[in-house]
Amino acid sequence: MKVLGLLLFGLLGLCSAQDKRVLVLLENMAVKETHSIYFSMLQRNGFALTYKVADDPTIVIKKYDEFIYENIIVFAPTVEEFGGALSAETMMEFVDRGGNLLVTAGSVTGDVLREIASESGFEVDEDNTYVIDHHNFDAAKDSGYHIRVVASPENLVKSDIIVGTAGKLPLLYQGTGLLTDPSNPLVIDILTGATTAYTHNPQQPIKEYPHTVGKSTVMIAGLQARNNARIVFSGSLEFFSDEFFQAEIQTGNGKPVPSGNFELAEALSLWCFKERGVLRVDGIQHSKLGEGSAPEFYTIREMVQFYIDVKEKVNGEWVPYQAKDMQVEFVRIDPFVRANMQVSKGGLIGAKFKIPDVYGVYQFKINYHRLGLTRIATSTQVSVRPLRHNQYERFIPSAYPYYASAFSMMFGVFVFSFVFLYHSDETKKKTE
Repeated sequence: MKVLGLLLFGLLGLCSAQDKRVLVLLENMAVKETHSIYFSMLQRNGFALTYKVADDPTIVIKKYDEFIYENIIVFAPTVEEFGGALSAETMMEFVDRGGNLLVTAGSVTGDVLREIASESGFEVDEDNTYVIDHHNFDAAKDSGYHIRVVASPENLVKSDIIVGTAGKLPLLYQGTGLLTDPSNPLVIDILTGATTAYTHNPQQPIKEYPHTVGKSTVMIAGLQARNNARIVFSGSLEFFSDEFFQAEIQTGNGKPVPSGNFELAEALSLWCFKERGVLRVDGIQHSKLGEGSAPEFYTIREMVQFYIDVKEKVNGEWVPYQAKDMQVEFVRIDPFVRANMQVSKGGLIGAKFKIPDVYGVYQFKINYHRLGLTRIATSTQVSVRPLRHNQYERFIPSAYPYYASAFSMMFGVFVFSFVFLYHSDETKKKTE
């Protein structure tokens, strides 16, 4: 039994490790040293990293039509083509199959990364352009072009699930800008520039309107696909570097303060690689009110109870999700009922409602989509039948006037018959 227990423990550990396999594609192996703090953080969080140069011809991410990694990091802004059988199309297939992607661009961005960005709903600015902000820059180490931009934590997306506790310290950024599609509901502007920021080549005069200006200058963008795969796209490789993690930022004549790059990089990576903000459905229950099992069918106007068991991944463990804004819909073609759900004592989220007075084939539907969380979309089909002949009410209150008229007619006929017969007998007696 002890050997069996150790074997099961080993298998569970192996499965856990396989869920955290990361392929890291680098510009060159020197990036592994300049970004060592970031990679060490990933390893502390249990990720198994495999390093490759981005144009290495031996790169393989798929065997027997199955991807051998769950996550891919691309720290190679200038790469024009990936090595091996890897391409932009393969990357997007990887995302379509549920894989997660973290990519960094730069002032010079290769065509393959531009294609990935375009497929993801982002657009990278032209080569040799930087995000420039003449009002918010690191006064101590800026080169004079004001491209070492200091981003305010107020410009982060308002989601603690995505950015964690990074909303307290300023952020150091040096790279190009991104433009996102505002009509794409899946795209998230994670970090944007201030109203004074814009993207341009700092060594050339501005003769045309910049590609991005103000809040439309996106520094880090994200996407959560409909299959819950996640992409984080940064316009700066330096943002994840040891230098920027350990930097002291000085704006104007103020006192130097540490950067919040490390906290944000860790939160973004854990979110991107589905260690945070992940929901799963462990079970669905529905029955008549007061009963414990689902019936073969429901009847109109019955009270029904519906429960869903939702778990959230917190620090590697699955705990009951405490949702206060989840709704269930009872749908035939359109929703007939939409009910707010409450958390019960057992951790289940449920609602009770009355089945409408219309029979047919219905579905219990939940479509729960919140910023930073994986989408929950479930449907459970049930049939609703009309009342049987012996289930109808014998005396309907609204029909009491008709009952009264019927009995009054019967009473009138009885009185008329009595009077008619009595009057006929008296006439015969007088005649005789």
